Amino acid sequence: MDALVLLGTFGFLIIVGVPVAFSLGLAAIAAALWYGIPLQAVMLKISDGVDEFALLAIPFFVLAGAIMAEGGMALRLINLAKVFVGFIRGGLALVNVLASTFFGCISGSSVADTASVGSVMIPQMEKNGYPRVFATNVTVCGSVQAILIPPSHNAVIYSLAAGGTISIAHLFLAGVLPGLLLGVTLMVMILFMAHRHNYPKGEIVSLGQAVRTMVDAFWGLLTMFIILGGILSGVFTPTESAAVACIYAFIITMFVYRDYKCRELPLLMARVVRTVGMVMMLIGFAAAFGYMMALMQLPAMITQFFLSVSDNKYIILLLINIILLMLGCLMDMAPLIVICTPILLPVAVSIGIDPVHFGMILLVNLGMGLITPPVGATLFVGCAVGRVPISEMVRTIWPFYLAMLVVLALVTYVPAISMWLPSMLKL
Repeated sequence: MDALVLLGTFGFLIIVGVPVAFSLGLAAIAAALWYGIPLQAVMLKISDGVDEFALLAIPFFVLAGAIMAEGGMALRLINLAKVFVGFIRGGLALVNVLASTFFGCISGSSVADTASVGSVMIPQMEKNGYPRVFATNVTVCGSVQAILIPPSHNAVIYSLAAGGTISIAHLFLAGVLPGLLLGVTLMVMILFMAHRHNYPKGEIVSLGQAVRTMVDAFWGLLTMFIILGGILSGVFTPTESAAVACIYAFIITMFVYRDYKCRELPLLMARVVRTVGMVMMLIGFAAAFGYMMALMQLPAMITQFFLSVSDNKYIILLLINIILLMLGCLMDMAPLIVICTPILLPVAVSIGIDPVHFGMILLVNLGMGLITPPVGATLFVGCAVGRVPISEMVRTIWPFYLAMLVVLALVTYVPAISMWLPSMLKL
């Protein structure tokens, strides 16, 4: 009955349209009243949830990504991608995916990736003979790479949701190969579709133009090496690296590229503060929700349930994937990370799955949820940028879903894809 009060209240509030963060907090309060726990304990847990030094990485990474997203970085990365793959049949679609790979190394946000790359690439692809809906599908699916490739602020949220016991540096490294695998898989599928539908080829870039393009994009790409290099060398922590990336992004955008005006910064800051405020509020309320789940021993009960269904870890992983894919259709990514991690991570650990590996499984699943209706934030942004009806997107996006399901299966059942680079760090 205790669990029914907690989960039932949360489910009811979600159904009637209460925002997820408030639903988590109100459900925790309702469960505390039912359980006879002083409300002060709930309030303290909310405070403790946001009283983490590592949380500072989130606003800094969001701000750095926002500065570079609006400061001309997307266009330079797109031009760089054209140098490598623009001349192939279906080249502009490949450029779209490769630009998302580059931009994901900077923004860490699928929505920012879609808005920045999509606003440039979708009109270009349509002008060159690609169907607008296909261009939009390529954009939203390619942007899921930003969830995996460092610096992913969702990896930071997962680390905190797991109690801060998982190294953010290991999570960043673990996301590199799954993110690249997703990009390569999408490219292979695009090449097949390009030859089948006879999509156009691009032009070969001259050597001089290629060199100028690489130099122009170099300063933005250097952000990734500053972040990862600083962390791995021990020069600064992940939180400090986010602050350094923020300062670097500001300097490059304002004084090197000079595509952004100082008078536009207050609006950018306002958007960043609004985004960070929502995330922090969500994390605080989720901490209280998790505290009530722990008191009710819900994670242990759910672990026992999974083990009673099967003792085969591959079957259990399949069930977890199905659950996460379904939940990803109903809720946004950040709340699902903070809710599902304390519930499903003990299940994964009990069957011998490394927490870092499970983090990648979780992020791939929920990344797919971002492009799945009815609550796919990236899908909605892509439809708005591409001016394509959601119904038309959903009807034509299924080949991309199949490609991403292949990636999910490989990440789930081949741990080395996620664990090889972190294992090198441990040596």
